[in-house]
Amino acid sequence: MHPFEAQPHTRIDVAGTGFTVLDRIFEDGTLGDEALGGSCGNVLVSLAMLQRCVAPVLALGDDQVAERLIYEFAEAGAITDYINRRPNLRSPMLNHLLDTLLGKHDFNSICHETNSKHPGYQTINQLELESAVPAITQCRFFYADRLSESVLDAMRTAHEAGAVVYFEPSAIEEDSLFDQAIESTSILKYSVDRLGERLSQSNFDCIRIVTHSAAGLEVRDRSWTRWFASKPASVVKDTCGSGDMVSVGLIDWLLTHHQSTCELAGEALADGIIAGQRLAAENCAYAGARGLFKEHGAEYARQILA
Repeated sequence: MHPFEAQPHTRIDVAGTGFTVLDRIFEDGTLGDEALGGSCGNVLVSLAMLQRCVAPVLALGDDQVAERLIYEFAEAGAITDYINRRPNLRSPMLNHLLDTLLGKHDFNSICHETNSKHPGYQTINQLELESAVPAITQCRFFYADRLSESVLDAMRTAHEAGAVVYFEPSAIEEDSLFDQAIESTSILKYSVDRLGERLSQSNFDCIRIVTHSAAGLEVRDRSWTRWFASKPASVVKDTCGSGDMVSVGLIDWLLTHHQSTCELAGEALADGIIAGQRLAAENCAYAGARGLFKEHGAEYARQILA
């Protein structure tokens, strides 16, 4: 039994839903590893390894890939009660293509063995959302990186219950859904390359973290803005997961310092941002989005964040 399962009223640190896949990591053309991946998956499992009480809310298939992903969450210490397995669904997979000499990576979804397309991400449905309400209403943070009607309802539920809602979209597919989601968002994190043009003139009440690839990021809070140059990496083997590590470091720091929705301000995030950037820089020395955790364990990551 998971230690948190026997205590149903325990406050959950982070609940979340979104892009969670099995990453197939090819180093210089050769399959080197398979691991839980995707922004949501990386952030949640990393926080669980850092001994945070984490509850993923996901829709997976009834297959071996799902077994692998659930095992990794459980091994990290996450609550797996809200990971749903649908018999008619195939769990998502993604190829992570790494050039170790150049320190560059790319992604595709074509199976190298069969030349067929890997199954993609599926959002939770309304029934799966309803079953997860106990976790969503008890969490301190709610993380989302994909949108659907059900995810929007989850964000609203978490926000109304007093959680900090951390929204990290990679794209905007439906303007109406996005605009509604922003109303419940406490911290919005996005890439200037992907969404900078779309959001540059937007005026949101939430804190914005705008990433600029390897250069660094800026934090915007109404009329206040601060630039954070990235931390230099001593070794660059794989930059995948750098943004996720910044999110991990920031959320972990906010949990430690008991920041609530009403206390959030951009100026107060500086130490958490810097901690996350340190973790991101160290992670670049290893293959995979969470290579540092795999090679050295969570205690080493905790030392970097301290």
